[in-house]
Amino acid sequence: MSLSEKAQRSARLLALGTFALLAGCQVKPLYSDGAQGKAGTALASIEISEAGDRVEQLVRNDLIFLTSGGAGEPASAQYKLALTVTSDVKGVLYDQESDTAGAGRVVVMADYNLTRSDTGETVRSGNRSAVALVDFPEQEFAKVRATRDAEKRAAKELAEIIRADLAAAVGR
Repeated sequence: MSLSEKAQRSARLLALGTFALLAGCQVKPLYSDGAQGKAGTALASIEISEAGDRVEQLVRNDLIFLTSGGAGEPASAQYKLALTVTSDVKGVLYDQESDTAGAGRVVVMADYNLTRSDTGETVRSGNRSAVALVDFPEQEFAKVRATRDAEKRAAKELAEIIRADLAAAVGR
């Protein structure tokens, strides 16, 4: 057997082994057992506490949409999520002469506690935060709108982070 025949045989065996290895691979969502899955069903049965302010309402609305797949709040919840959200606006680029900030960041923070409705047992608790950068224009109305838009972006990101935490907790 010549060297080229050995190389061809080795290449065929390598290709066959690769195909056999890849035949067992699947692509599916991380927290799903099927179309809806265990975690998806559990996420859809989470009742989220009422909001106290606008930013908390933004996070709550996004969480309801993300956990239920757009179906809204559950009629009979298996879990209750106590959610407390705060936000803070900070200027980071100060102009020394005019003593005003030209840019800043909005930090939205949440403390949450997921419990079972029937037993009251804590399934998951934690705190998370999200940051959105913002430019502060000269006009006051534009500054208010820019801050609100940044709060909305940070709230959406925070809801996605919390949803991932909840999916990991109820998927076990």
